Amino acid sequence: MPVWGHSVADADVIPIGSGGRPGRGSGRRTTPSAAARALAGPGAAKARGARTAKTRAAAVESPAESRGVAAPGVQAAPEPGVQATAEAAVQGGQDFAGFERFIRETFGADGEAKIAEFLAFLRRRLTGDYEVDEFGYDPELTDQVLLSVLRPLAEKWFRVEVRGVENIPDTGGALIVANHSGTMPLDGLITQLIIADHTNRPLRTLAADLVFQTPFVGELARKGGATLASNDDAERLLSRGNLVGVWPEGFKGIGKPFSERYKLQRFGRGGFVSAAMRTGVPIVPCSIVGAEEIYPLVGNMASLARLLGVPYIPITPFFPLLGPLGLIPLPSKWLIEFGEPIRTDDFAEGAADDPMLVFNVTDQVRETIQQTLYALLMQRRSVFF
Repeated sequence: MPVWGHSVADADVIPIGSGGRPGRGSGRRTTPSAAARALAGPGAAKARGARTAKTRAAAVESPAESRGVAAPGVQAAPEPGVQATAEAAVQGGQDFAGFERFIRETFGADGEAKIAEFLAFLRRRLTGDYEVDEFGYDPELTDQVLLSVLRPLAEKWFRVEVRGVENIPDTGGALIVANHSGTMPLDGLITQLIIADHTNRPLRTLAADLVFQTPFVGELARKGGATLASNDDAERLLSRGNLVGVWPEGFKGIGKPFSERYKLQRFGRGGFVSAAMRTGVPIVPCSIVGAEEIYPLVGNMASLARLLGVPYIPITPFFPLLGPLGLIPLPSKWLIEFGEPIRTDDFAEGAADDPMLVFNVTDQVRETIQQTLYALLMQRRSVFF
């Protein structure tokens, strides 16, 4: 059939998929035709020639890079965004590794577990998920906070050496009776820490009325396991199988002059002995050497003490001369020894109401502590070593 004056036989047949016929825009030609160059003008020809030369030169220098592929032995530069992300990841890994190393050096190998336990403790405090007994004792707060603060003081500053801890019963009630000294009642707190660490049992302490009348101090003492130094409270705690600590010298012991150090004052009327007799628990004498030297008492502001209603206001070589710095205790070497228990369950019924018997047992406890103090002082090389 003729097409526009030509027959089918006269037409060129172009196979499907071929490059087309040269000169028709569908072939392998990579340069424009003469007609196209004429329309573009001479300026376009010069620019195209320059671009072609530049492309050929780049291809000769690095043919692989011209195709977007890194040449052998040459690492392709990453894009700016990818490089910044990689550097941040490396820096973050180094920071986390440094944080882990800090945790291990500060808290030991189980530092992560300690931090997790502390965070759980904070959550329970915030939600109120903790228990307090009828005396106000908060065991979790005592273990996690109060004793944790005291532990470095006992281990690093006072370097406490403990003896005779096996004399403290593993179960059941017992009365720990100790000498009192040091101007400030640090010896009671350190004894509480030592017993908790060595026996895994809390020590419930008996404190004077003044402690609970002092703002903040009284509430903290209650939470730490202290209660009023009365026979009723002591007997209730002992009958329930608690370890109870008492310092019979009271303020006379911690407020005595430095010249009378390690000389025991009167033990009162023996109320602690009668409480032990009524409950049938053993009495464990405790002798503490080292507390006398932490705040050497050389004077007392008696007039100001009476005005404030306190037993004494101490004058030491550093307080009040150095102000708050004078409250830092001296790093004396401490020795704490627990003596053999004195049994009270062998006494006849009603023995606690016999004043002479109570006095004799009280004197026996006092004499045991005094003789042990003398022995420990002979064994200690010096005050600070």
